[in-house]
Amino acid sequence: MATNMIKVKTTDLELKDKLVAVQRVTKVTKGGRHFSFAAIVVVGDENGVVGYGLGKAGEVTSAIAKGVEDAKKNLVKVPLNKRTIPHEQEAKFGGARVYMKPAAPGTGVKAGGAMRAVFESAGIHDVLAKSKGSSNPHNLVKATVHALLEMRDAYMVAGVRGVNMNKVFNG
Repeated sequence: MATNMIKVKTTDLELKDKLVAVQRVTKVTKGGRHFSFAAIVVVGDENGVVGYGLGKAGEVTSAIAKGVEDAKKNLVKVPLNKRTIPHEQEAKFGGARVYMKPAAPGTGVKAGGAMRAVFESAGIHDVLAKSKGSSNPHNLVKATVHALLEMRDAYMVAGVRGVNMNKVFNG
């Protein structure tokens, strides 16, 4: 993943989960068709922590529960700039390409379904986003989280450059 990935533990976090997609998967055997379900779920504390997970089971509710548990194991911290993202960012995962840029306060989340779930779970309230290429929700969620992990806020930039915050903004 990204170089500045910060793993987060689930302890003392108030996590909310969002269901992105459920798929019914069919396995055809000589005895007939066997149905199972795959659910992709996004969890977050709406304050910069987000994670995604995939659950597979014979019933929808079990698949969702497994997806939530998987997502809680993959929580990461993403940088926020008040209610939006720090800067423009592009990312790609599989055939899905995502582009996102910060928006003025009050704009809202202008993004498609899978990307919207990630932004809302992460606590991003004002963002403009576009998905290009594949609309596969699995790859869209992964590309969106990957793009958020590549974000750097002003404190990270100052730390990497070894200068104080005033130097970052004033050049």
